[in-house]
Amino acid sequence: MWRWLSGSSRDRWGIRRLSSSIRHRVVDEGDWSYSSEWWDPASDGHTIFRKVSNHGNGIVSVATSPASTPLVEQWFQTEKWLQHRYAKMHPESNSKDHQFKVLGYQWRTLRFNDDTRQSTVKVMAACQPSDPGSVILMQQSHCLAVPYVKSMVSVGLTALASSSFDLLQAVLGKKSMNILCIGHGGGTIPLFLASKIKGARVHVVEIDPVVVQASVEAMGFPSFNPTHRFIWDETLESRISIHVSDAHDYIQKDSNIYDLVFVDAYDGNDIFPCKLWDINGDFLPNLVNRVNPVHGTVVVNLHSDCDVPAGGDDSPFFQSLLPLGKYVQKVCRAYKGHFGEAFTVAVPELCNITLVACKGKIFDNRNLLLSQLASKSNLVESLLNLKFSCLDYVKRGLMLVK
Repeated sequence: MWRWLSGSSRDRWGIRRLSSSIRHRVVDEGDWSYSSEWWDPASDGHTIFRKVSNHGNGIVSVATSPASTPLVEQWFQTEKWLQHRYAKMHPESNSKDHQFKVLGYQWRTLRFNDDTRQSTVKVMAACQPSDPGSVILMQQSHCLAVPYVKSMVSVGLTALASSSFDLLQAVLGKKSMNILCIGHGGGTIPLFLASKIKGARVHVVEIDPVVVQASVEAMGFPSFNPTHRFIWDETLESRISIHVSDAHDYIQKDSNIYDLVFVDAYDGNDIFPCKLWDINGDFLPNLVNRVNPVHGTVVVNLHSDCDVPAGGDDSPFFQSLLPLGKYVQKVCRAYKGHFGEAFTVAVPELCNITLVACKGKIFDNRNLLLSQLASKSNLVESLLNLKFSCLDYVKRGLMLVK
């Protein structure tokens, strides 16, 4: 969830066709230059999912809008990939069943109470010409559309790599990497990490079953339905576990030890529950006990309580603003108080802050920390084949939590 810094026809499958607008070439499909396609103040898009939550999120809905990439002339590559995957998984099938047709690409935005944008993903829709009524919806795991998600992933993985964790072996699947995601949303972070890191074992804790339902039915998160299982990596099902539970209760009973934890748990009223950051509560002590004592790293998405001036990365006002706000300062100090080390970075384009708390000591002062993180950012970019600059997110407004 985030705060801001400052129509086509449908076919009988309910799929809006791809926009054919021409734009400059951008390698990263989640580049901010595409945000106007899924965030239009004049239009809420077309709502394809809508259900009332009983867990504090109000009305949970998903809206769709056309995506301009990949271009239509590139769709055949995806169709060939689908045919290859299906033939591999179903060698006994008729060759006609191997044919697939891409119907289009869309942005899907999860909203709470028709107002707050919780997450945005890109999905691909396809079908078999022999069974046009059966549509496959696949979330594009490589595409991170919202800057705060890129910030959390970049800073979290870079901090972990700076704490002696062997990220290379985890990416290759030669070392296990236990990850906990508190808050599911559209499933962007867990799907991205499980797809990029072969050794990742991702546990997702989401209090609201309606949110999980929305991600599967309308946002292309894998349900591992036997009919559509072929589109996903064979090991993915065994490496992503979703637990419908209150995070506070889950942590009390959990026995896993995690290398990396992501916390993004704003509710339908745009509030980060106090029990997940109360310095005197039992959630944080329990969380400390569930992370690796040497390199355990926790990444938290926070809203700034006042607008961040655009382009103010190096201004004294900008630097002093980051740890402040009605709740941000308390949250940061609570996590530092329990974990020992903590720092924050600002998120470009948005009034969000990424907080990182570490068990292992990886820095003595801001300059040493920045140097350490910068030295690992290229490694993270290379190992995960990122299409955006990890360093840009690591260095922006970095400050130690005092």
